[in-house]
Amino acid sequence: MRREPELARRFFYRFEPVHAITYFAPEARAALSELGYRGFWMGYFAARSAPLGMVPPEVVTAIFYNFSPGQVAKALPAAWQIEGPEAALRARQAAAVVALRRYGLTADDNVKVAAALAGKAARHAPLDGRPLFAANLALPWPADPLAALWHAATLLREQRGDAHVAVLAAAGVSGRESNVFHVAAGRAPRELIASRRDYDDATWRHHEHQLTKRGLLTEDGSLTDAGRDLKEHIESRTDALALSALDALNDDEVETLFQAITPITRAVVAGGDVPTATPMGLRRDELDDDSAHLGAS
Repeated sequence: MRREPELARRFFYRFEPVHAITYFAPEARAALSELGYRGFWMGYFAARSAPLGMVPPEVVTAIFYNFSPGQVAKALPAAWQIEGPEAALRARQAAAVVALRRYGLTADDNVKVAAALAGKAARHAPLDGRPLFAANLALPWPADPLAALWHAATLLREQRGDAHVAVLAAAGVSGRESNVFHVAAGRAPRELIASRRDYDDATWRHHEHQLTKRGLLTEDGSLTDAGRDLKEHIESRTDALALSALDALNDDEVETLFQAITPITRAVVAGGDVPTATPMGLRRDELDDDSAHLGAS
């Protein structure tokens, strides 16, 4: 049966919260603080970039795409003078497992199925042009089913994210413009994005002006018709590229994965750590339905 790009979007809503606990769960924040990293952002940039090794902050800025160079430079390379990437990797994975257990998840058959199928998808997903995904893929595969589930979700998240960056760059939307564009499309509150992505009012207005000059925003900061078309193109093209992450699974396996991972994601969301409003623009109503709706293979 033909798979539509919308399937990749529905899959994203299921694996992204499992990965995202590494940013929002108190165990994750505590683990990075205990290593000595100062403040949330030093821990964030250290842990997320750790698979790349001790690369210069310019490399992290380029790959992460939508953060300001100054925000990255405040964290790196100073974090590596405190603890190296190996310690950050161990801390983020161990903390994720502790959080998943607190949500009531165990290494039961459902978790094992979800971890195995998500892992199969991630290990065979396209690698080309996806540096952060590739760096995570090179890491050892965890033996613990909960750790393996979180690792697979992380791989799928970064595989999709790398593709999204490529689509944005091809569309001529810079990383800093992409945040403003995202808010104009109603995908996240301005206050949230401005605070998390290091904008003052003048910087925000500058990027609004750049998008307005291209005919993508109106003078009041909302999307023009051209802006809506481009935003739709970016999101649909990202979905189309991300759909390839499921190529290694047949339709029955995709359906089984959806049936297994959806209740897991419900438990993660019910844990209360992942906020309703996030920069990722997650939709919780998608979790009302366990099925991939592919039919029999």
